Amino acid sequence: MPKYFPGPRSKFLKVECSKCNEQQIIFNSAASEVECNNCGETLAESRGGKARIKAEIKKELG
Repeated sequence: MPKYFPGPRSKFLKVECSKCNEQQIIFNSAASEVECNNCGETLAESRGGKARIKAEIKKELG
């Protein structure tokens, strides 16, 4: 059966902070700045649509 509706384009990402190596799960379309829970380093910046990810992406989660 053909798909008539595309799936969601947004995903959750498991990222690693470049400063302290703490891993955290963030949304790739974050509406605000996302900071590391451990050290406060900026992991993602909002750009109106998809966020600018500044941390290393370890894994995409559905």
